[in-house]
Amino acid sequence: MTVPAIELKGISKAFGPVQANKDISISVAPGTIHGIIGENGAGKSTLMSILYGFYKADKGEIWINGTKTDIPDSQAAIASGIGMVFQHFKLVENFTVLENIVLGAEDGGMLAPSLAKARKELKALEEEYELFVDPDKRIDEIGVGRQQRVEILKALYRKAEILILDEPTGVLTPSEADQLFRILHRLREEGKTIILITHKLREIMEATDTVSVMRRGQMTATVKTAETSPQELAELMVGRKVLLQVDKVPAQPGKPILEIENLRVVDEAGVERVKGIDLTVRAGEIVGIAGVAGNGQSELLEVLGGMRPGQGTIRLNGTPLALSGHGSDGQARRAQGIAHVPEDRQREGLIMDFHAWENVAFGYHRDPAYKRGLFMDNAALRADTERKIEKFDVRPPNAWLTAKNFSGGNQQKIVVAREIERNPDLLLVGQPTRGVDIGAIEFIHKQIVALRDQGKAILLVSVELEEIFSLSDRIAVMFDGHIMGERLPHETDEKELGLLMAGVAGEAA
Repeated sequence: MTVPAIELKGISKAFGPVQANKDISISVAPGTIHGIIGENGAGKSTLMSILYGFYKADKGEIWINGTKTDIPDSQAAIASGIGMVFQHFKLVENFTVLENIVLGAEDGGMLAPSLAKARKELKALEEEYELFVDPDKRIDEIGVGRQQRVEILKALYRKAEILILDEPTGVLTPSEADQLFRILHRLREEGKTIILITHKLREIMEATDTVSVMRRGQMTATVKTAETSPQELAELMVGRKVLLQVDKVPAQPGKPILEIENLRVVDEAGVERVKGIDLTVRAGEIVGIAGVAGNGQSELLEVLGGMRPGQGTIRLNGTPLALSGHGSDGQARRAQGIAHVPEDRQREGLIMDFHAWENVAFGYHRDPAYKRGLFMDNAALRADTERKIEKFDVRPPNAWLTAKNFSGGNQQKIVVAREIERNPDLLLVGQPTRGVDIGAIEFIHKQIVALRDQGKAILLVSVELEEIFSLSDRIAVMFDGHIMGERLPHETDEKELGLLMAGVAGEAA
């Protein structure tokens, strides 16, 4: 029999009272892509952080290529041929690609020889694995898709034979994700072993050879990908049957809630990001904005949410909104009946070092329900948070945990609970399920549809076309700051929307 590239035996890890991993055993064959799936908080990332030396297991053994191996830190993991690409990249943004590749792997005290050696090896790696990226560009000058390539190149430069990728497509567009999987298949052909941590069943089915399922810190199953189905995997992940399609009745649109006319947005560098768009969202409908990231969707949400100024006309329930100066900020928008789930929950939706109960008040701290004279009524706020935690199934159900100690999906539930429970006239939602597992996706989608069915207007921005099709009652496509066209989901398909997203307009699309 072939010796496993990786074998974990009886791995357990607890953080205080929370048992993140419990007696986990897993075997990964060499030269394969092995998927690990599970809900947010199932213990996937903790397990891989143990393998990479970020955490030390409380008990258990790690075997690499048939040899029992102690991995006390990441340097030991790298020396054992393991590389890891984290969900949130570990890159120095004002360093060049080449400098990031070399960082921590310099040869001696003189940097110039290390850079020259790395430049030569980088060129060979790029050609071998089709991982092309300009070595002299700064990280903050390249997109997230290329930043991810830099992380992969960093691991390969350090001679990694085993590559761990943690939620690698969470920040990628569909086309960037497809390119990533072509790269992973190329790496597999060259004999590399890849562990893919993801919650996206489509990616598991398309990219992996074998898949292991985790639930609540334990390994529940390992199956050949060709011998399973998305429905079976979803049930193994969640412990119950899961609806993979959004269950909703046809919309009954009412009066216009949001009316946008000739909206223009110029960014801090003087670049026009939104170029005179018109859009209407009615009561009782979800309008989805499709498009490749960076085509003005983010700026549109930010103007509507009071995060940046704009020019043109925006009316809410027939009343014009200020687009700059006094009365144009997020506080004013919330008072006017607009709730906002921002695209980046960690930077814009939460204060990561604050407790869950403090984050529930974020932006609504002037609500009379949270006041006791001149002071905050913390007891009332905590009670409200506990009610939201129970209703939205936030795990662990602890209002005193800081936001950074919740998994990504549970962080998102906190933001969604805070905004939806304000009973807004208009809900702005940016990337509602980015980095969220299948069970939480189903739950969040249900909450959005329920709000629509209460007669509220919802503007949805997502780079996930599947999500746009599932949730939207009407789809608008943005390209280069323009709305290229509107379509009804049942009258279009991914090919037509893809052409519109690429700037091909009208009859050609």
